[in-house]
This record gives sequence, C-alpha cells and structure tokens, in this order.
Amino acid sequence: MDIPAIAFTDRKLKNGLRVIAIRDTSTPNVMTSMWYEVGSKHDPDGRSGFAHLFEHILSRKTVNMPYNAINKMVDDVGGSRNASTWYDRTNYYETVPAEYLERMIWTHAERMARPVIDKEVFETERNVVKEELRQRVLAPPYGRLFNFAIGENVYNLTPHRRPTIGSIPDLDSASLEDARAFHEAYYGPDTATLVVAGNFDTAKLNALVDRYFGPIPSRPNKIPLAITTRDKPIAARTVTATGPNVPLPVVGTAYQLPGEAHRDMAALEVLDAILSAGQHNRLDTALVKTGLASEVGTNFNDTEEESYLAAYATLAGGKTPDNVAPELAKVIASLRATGPTADEVFEARNELLAAALSARETFSDRAFELGERLVRTGDPRFADERLARIAKVTAADVKRVAALYLNPKHELGFRYVQGDGDPKGWANPTPLPKFRVVPPAKGKANELRAEAERDPLPGPGDKVPVVLPTPTDTRLANGIRVIAARTGETPLASMTLLVRAGAASDPRVKAGRAGLAAAIADKGTPTRSADQIATELEKLGATYSGQVDLDGTYLSVTAPTANLGAAAAILADIVRNASFPDADFDRERKRALDGLAVAVKDPGSLAALLVQPVAYGDAPYGIAQSGTPASLAGMTRADLLDYRSQWWRPELSTVVVSGGIDPAAVQQISEQVLGDWKVAGAAPQLPPSLAGAERPGRTLVVDLPGAGQAAVYAFARGLKRSDPEFYDAAVANSALGGSSTGRLFIEVRVKRALSYGAYSSLASRLDQGTLVASAQTKNESAADVAKVFLDELGRLAAQPLDDSLVDQRRTLLIGSFQRQMETSAGFNGTVASLVARGLEPSEAVAYTSRIQATSGGRATAAMAKMLQPDRISLVIVGDTSKFIDKLRALRPNLELVPADKVDLATATSAP
Repeated sequence: MDIPAIAFTDRKLKNGLRVIAIRDTSTPNVMTSMWYEVGSKHDPDGRSGFAHLFEHILSRKTVNMPYNAINKMVDDVGGSRNASTWYDRTNYYETVPAEYLERMIWTHAERMARPVIDKEVFETERNVVKEELRQRVLAPPYGRLFNFAIGENVYNLTPHRRPTIGSIPDLDSASLEDARAFHEAYYGPDTATLVVAGNFDTAKLNALVDRYFGPIPSRPNKIPLAITTRDKPIAARTVTATGPNVPLPVVGTAYQLPGEAHRDMAALEVLDAILSAGQHNRLDTALVKTGLASEVGTNFNDTEEESYLAAYATLAGGKTPDNVAPELAKVIASLRATGPTADEVFEARNELLAAALSARETFSDRAFELGERLVRTGDPRFADERLARIAKVTAADVKRVAALYLNPKHELGFRYVQGDGDPKGWANPTPLPKFRVVPPAKGKANELRAEAERDPLPGPGDKVPVVLPTPTDTRLANGIRVIAARTGETPLASMTLLVRAGAASDPRVKAGRAGLAAAIADKGTPTRSADQIATELEKLGATYSGQVDLDGTYLSVTAPTANLGAAAAILADIVRNASFPDADFDRERKRALDGLAVAVKDPGSLAALLVQPVAYGDAPYGIAQSGTPASLAGMTRADLLDYRSQWWRPELSTVVVSGGIDPAAVQQISEQVLGDWKVAGAAPQLPPSLAGAERPGRTLVVDLPGAGQAAVYAFARGLKRSDPEFYDAAVANSALGGSSTGRLFIEVRVKRALSYGAYSSLASRLDQGTLVASAQTKNESAADVAKVFLDELGRLAAQPLDDSLVDQRRTLLIGSFQRQMETSAGFNGTVASLVARGLEPSEAVAYTSRIQATSGGRATAAMAKMLQPDRISLVIVGDTSKFIDKLRALRPNLELVPADKVDLATATSAP
C-alpha cells in the first residue's frame, strides 16, 4: 500500500524549543500546535490528574489575554482550538485561516512565558475538570473500568498507574501554589516542540518563531522529564471491579508491553489488529458470532516507557462471566500456541496501513501524527519508521511476541459487574509508590494587565484565497445521480450511496428497522458470506459503514484510491443484494437489544433517545430511531428484506464520491458497479408530514438512581433545512451554543463551572428539525443548568443579536464549513445530507454566500417563532433525589418516570 511519507523541516532554537514545519499550500489554513513532553506520568505525588488540570489552566488567561480570550480570538477568525493530555504529553492546538499565523504564534508564546495562574482560573478550571471526570468516568456505565480499574492494576510501580484525569479527592487536595510550581518546573521552551502545518512561507515562519520564542529562557531548574522507574511484572490474578449502573458484565485480560519505540511493538500492533480490528477478527469470531458477547475490543495503550494490551468482552444478555471468560482465554492461548495465519497477518497489516493513510489526509492530521510519535519516541521520523516496521511483520513475528508478552504467569484478568463502584474493591495489592514532587515556585506570579497596558494582538497577514472543491453532477445509464469531487491528493477515497429514506420511513411497530438494515447489510449476500465480505474489504484496506438518520440511509466504503473500484463492487453487492442471513440477523438483533440496555443506563444517552418522541409525538419523526425493546424483539429477517426491496432503489439513490480521485474515474467505477441496477415497480412515498403538528412543551424527568451525573436537554421544534430562514437560525444557534464562546458555554461553564461543556445544535431535516441545548452536570446542579437554558432560549428569542456578534458567528460558521469540505468524509457527509433534505449539491458551494447574507433581525425573528415558551421542552435524566424539589419550583408540571419504566417509543411511563 502506497503511503506517502510526511515531508517536514526540523530545527531547534538555542533555548531548546524544537520547531517542526509541514508546508501544504493546497489549504487556505494553518495549524499551530505546541507539544509539551509533560503528561500525566509527571503528576506530582498525591496529585493525580494534575497535568490535565494544568492543561485547562494554561488555556485560559495570560498577562495580555483575559479569561477565555484565547477561545474568542480563535472563534472570531473562523478557527477552531483545543488541547489534550495523555501520559507522555500535553498539546495545545489551533487551526485558523493562514493570515492569522502570527497571532497564533504569539498566543503560544504568551501561554509558555506569561500565563496568569490565579484563583479565578484555578478554582473555575478545577470545578470544570471535576465535571469532566463525572461526564467521562462516573456517568457512563463502563467509565470506571476503562479509566480507573485497568490502569490501577496493569501498572505497579510506574506513575502511569494513576488515571490521566485524576480523582475527585486528588483534585480537591490540589492548590493554586501547586499549579504555579508545576508550570515553573515543567513548562518551558526546552520541554516543548512547536509543530506548524498548512499554508505558510517558511522564511516568515522562522522569523516569527525567532521573534516571539527566541527571548524566552529555558527552565532555570531543569527537572528531568525521563521516567527511570521500571515496572515489576504483573502477579497473575483476577480483579473484580464494580459500578452502580452496569447493564452487562465485562470480562477481560491485560498484559504489560514495552514502550512505543521497541522493535517488538510493530508485531504487537499487528497482533492487536488480529484480535479486534475490522469484522474478521478473532475476538469477534469466537465471542460475538457465537452469541457469547455483545461487544468485544482491545485497548492498545502505547506510551513512551511502558504500554499495555487489554482484550475484553461485554457479555451478551443472559450470559455470565463464567460462560465467557474461558472462551476469551482460549482466543489468547491459541495465538500463543500456534500464532496467526499468513492471511490474518496480511489483512491486519492492511488495516493498520489503511488507518495510517486516513490519518494523513489533511495537513492537521499529519501534524498530529508527527507530534504523537515524537513525544512517545523522541523522533518525529518514527511516524514513517513505524509503518515500515509494520509492513515487514510476519506470522512468525506475531507468534513470537504472543508467546513472550501474553504470558499467563503475568496476566491480569478482570471482571466488571454491578456494585457500589468503590475503588477499594479493585485496589492493586502493590502499595502505590511515592512519586516525584516539584519544588515551590520561586518566580513572581503574573497578573492580567490593565486593558490599556496590554500588548495588542498581531494583525493578520496576506489572505489566502479559499477554493472549495467543485463537484461534478452526472447520471448513470439507469438514472442514478453521481456527485464527485477531488478533495485532496492523499490516495484515499470514500464512496457513499445515499438512499433518500431513513428511520422516519419505519412504522412504529418496526422502529429501528432502517438502522438495523444499514448496520448489518454487510453480513451477507447470495454470493458473499459475512466472512467473505469482511476478508475482501480488509485485504483491500477498505472499511464499510452503514448509518441512518431520520431522512436518509448512508452506505459507505473508504479505501485507498487504487482499490476503490474493488471496494465499490462489494458496496454495490451489499446495496443490491443484502440477504441478512438468519443466524447473523438473529445475533445482530440481540446485540441491538443489548446496546439499548447499555444506553438506558447512561444519562446522556438516555436523554438523547427521548428528545425525538417528546418533540414529535406520534409523527414519523417521533420514532425511536434505534428501536425499542418491543420493536426489536418483534422484528424478523423478512422485515429487513422487505425494507431493502422497497426503499433501496436506483431512483431513490445518489452516489457521492470524494478524496484523492478524479471525477472521471468515479463515473467509470460507478457505471461499472451500479449502472445496470434496476428494481421493478414504483418507489414508495414518504408521508406528507414527517414532523406532524406543533406540540406543547413537556418536562420529562427520568430517575436513574446512582447516576454519576445528570443530563439536561432543552429543545423546541425548528425549521426545515430548505427554509430560507434556516441560515439565519444557524447564526442564532451559533451565538447560543455553537462553540466555547457561545452563550451557553459562557454561562454554564465559564461563569458557573457547572459542566465540562454546554452547547446547542440546529438539526438539518427534510421537515421541521429541532433546536437542542444540552449539557451534563453533577446531579445537584441539574435544576440550575435547566434554568440557564430556559433563560438563554428566552433571551435569544427576545433580544436582537447585535451586528458585531452576527459578524463573528458568520465568520465562525464559514470557517468551520470550509475546513469540513477539505476532507473526503466531510465532503461526502455535507453533500449527501443536502440531497437527503431535498436540496441541490450546489447548496454546498453557496453556503458561504448564504451565511454572509444573514441578519441579526431575521435571526431573532426566526428564534421568536421557534422558541415560544409554551413549546420548549425539557428532558432531564439523573439521580432525581438530588434535584427534584428545586426543579419542581422551576417547572411545577414535570413528569417523573423511573428509568426502568420509561417507554422509549412514547417518552412516557410504561404501563
């Protein structure tokens, strides 16, 4: 498989700052990312989660930028930004129009040399991180297992044993002085690498870096970053961890592995892929296809010093750990004893290489790839070296590493079951070592300057023209529409076949039928079994996906460009001939039921499932898109066959293809695989009204005892995507909750620290969509977040947006859209969605002008129609004992339903 090497330049300043530049003049954007080789393995003793907490702190305030100004600065130029922390690093990154390169270089220098670490920043961000922990770890059913229990036991002596996100007690014990000391100890040019990718002039970039970073001194007290402790092997044992809302138990095994740069890691990556990648893997074959497990997977956790592999299975309903654990053990034992076949190794290598190709599609993708390999190995060239090593792995290599590292004498078995979630129950018998502490800060604390004294923001440079892909629009001999565009030069392409019928075409008694049909269409045709389809795709380095929304079905393959024709032939066979074999159908139907059982134990997932039935009632859009226990239990293979024969038809289909491929080649491939497709009879018609009549607002509260957080949703009916006012409404939604500078984020997170994030979305649909505001918060503050939502929705409908705000949100929307169109997945998703909503693909090209033509007055008028107070609904899922009285004062007519009694079809209490 041809994977282009990543071309870059590499230099180092006298103060130790490393600068990597990846020039790509095909984009109008530039990405700046700062990689500090400081991660959670450097958390001070008794301060787990501190590097991650500091990531939040450093993103907020400097001597020249007030709180949250960095977010606003990026949003206002149409960019995006974020940051993340892992064992080996913390990175901060932004993508903006290329003319703002200097401004972004300046912000990184500000954060490195002149951050303000004060009480406001520290207390706010600590509370936000605690909400993030609740959202990522305590609220999801399996959060404690994958974030806490495995790491606690697979590591013994190294600092990797502690979770990157930390713990509530350790976060509570941290202090402002700890934060200042941590910055002084670890943050400086000598611990950092600046990676710049995109459209820039190299000489100008070098001059900017020298100007802004050259004067910054390296750390005065150079505390070593290296972790010299070597772990002791796992003492073979089985650990049982618990959580308060575990719908299906998990069993698994974990093993210690070497660091990322070790020569054995390539073979271990291939081993990992053989176990769990794609549809034709050993865990799936042994556990899912036999009905023992509903889900299987692996965690291949590769870090600089020490990695681990965990293989696990979420049990199928009705199975017990004692049924499944021995079968999982047999899968591992077989790899140890006999190793894989040559075909398995070939398929696994192709899957890994295809994933690497996809991860290099854009300039920003390539920046991330270099950055990650650099911090784990010390060498950015390892990004290419890793692939070269994988390409050489043999079956004998995999057998050797399986025998060496998957040693039953050093195996950690784990189980995860319903219980109290007390960490003492899964504590490692090896006492937690004492880890490094950092000395107190000696430097003077920075303060925000008065506004008149602040350094001005660097102005923009020369603007780079934006050239969006221009799609071709043709027809096959049988009338199927083909829309194609070259979106880049990476030799990767995606083909999507859109069927203009989605979940809203299902009758209520068959809810979930469209989604199940799309998801399992690759399980067989009259000429290919599920295994044959999976094997053929994996040998091509291709992947299949089948998804639905209310208006459309999206069946897709992504493959290296040279293999797209072969992958498209398989997709065409699936679309035309999916047979849903009895055994596969029965198993996948049961897995869908198990998936629902998991979803209803997660407050965020359950709340999201209830929005549509509350908003649309018994109209087609009110259907439970994923199905209900009753509809899935009653579904048959014949139902799926009937659905395919009725709705998957040439006259309802559109092909969308993009990536590193010419439209002429797309036309030829499409004609070869779909040009002779014909289906007898007339196509069925959708109901004339999909959204139904407007409905009064409801307040539905679902009691989920023991929930780690409450999910809060506030919503109302919106507009058709084809409505001329949709673009005005999009600007209003952006102001409300479209980013980290939206009103909801500011009010809920920035001002009150009640959530990790609060956002809103405006649904794009053929008929009336929805405007939805959502957040998760600790149970005690659910009513407070609900009130903020209601207040902000009312404000949006009543108070006109000022011109400057409208202009800023226009810029943000246009920038986001243009970046989306640079990727094959983004182009396909955008165009297919437009066609599913009855619009022309040219609407994508017109997007910028449509947004630029919006006005604040029309945006407010659109919101006033949508957000009438008596039509706004609330859905809140959480432990109601902690907020119900306060919520009743806000919404006296609320409906309270126990989680185990809620009817997903009607969003009411089941009889």
